[in-house]
Amino acid sequence: MCGMSQPPTPDRSPSSPPARPDASMSLLTHVMDHSLDEGYAEASARRRADGTAGLPRTLKAKLALAGGLVLAAMVVTLGAAQARVAAPGLAKERQELIDRVDRADDRTHGLERDIERLRTDVADRQRTALRQPGGGQGDLVALLSGATEVRGPGIKLVVDDAKGASSAGGGPRESAGFSDTGRLRDRDMQKIVNGLWQSGAEAVSINGQRLTALSAIRAAGDAILVDNRPLVPPYEVLAVGDKKWLGAAFQDSADGQYLHVLQENYGIRSTLSPMDEVRLPAASSLTVRTATAAEQQKGAS
Repeated sequence: MCGMSQPPTPDRSPSSPPARPDASMSLLTHVMDHSLDEGYAEASARRRADGTAGLPRTLKAKLALAGGLVLAAMVVTLGAAQARVAAPGLAKERQELIDRVDRADDRTHGLERDIERLRTDVADRQRTALRQPGGGQGDLVALLSGATEVRGPGIKLVVDDAKGASSAGGGPRESAGFSDTGRLRDRDMQKIVNGLWQSGAEAVSINGQRLTALSAIRAAGDAILVDNRPLVPPYEVLAVGDKKWLGAAFQDSADGQYLHVLQENYGIRSTLSPMDEVRLPAASSLTVRTATAAEQQKGAS
């Protein structure tokens, strides 16, 4: 076509030098080629021209440099000597602190053992006191308060989390009482235990922890606590009572139906079996709110 200008054809003659591979990085190339700033280069050139570059040439300057070096060496030497002299003292102080910590730990452990011994002694005295007065009434009080070991016919209910249960998230249980994680929660265990009591259980324990009227079933993270002691699944719930009637009454109760819903919808596993004899330990700790001295019987010395 006429009237249209064509772009200039690049010169491809063999005489033109090839372009540098780093032509597009001119700034980096300049920095690499001129690593020393021009101002520093000019100052160095002036010093070389004035004769002030390099080591001092006059006697006074040489003596000043030598004095500075000697002073620096003395400072370093004195510091090293002081560090060497102070090292044994620091090591001794450190060892004394370690010994004090060890003695404090031993004393703390001894006090903890004393507390546990006294707590056991108090619990034994409480159980003995509950059994002494009142005859049969005292035995009933000891039984209901968990102050004595119990054995007799009953049922064993084993409850476990769903297979492959996850500990993440709370899901619907936070508001409705259920969970999509497949893990048994403290509120589920509360319903199960309350259902057993209401169905006629005379005594209940979970994983060897005896429950009383003051026992607390709570949660710490994903763990279930009974009286501040963590439990590990599977949860073995033992209940003393009529082995035939107690199991049927629990399964027909509202809390038994709640456990059935957990099984059907959330994979919670449970098995209930009658037992000819179950053994429940005494409660680990009892709290006496009120106490009255028993009247001395007539004729007693």
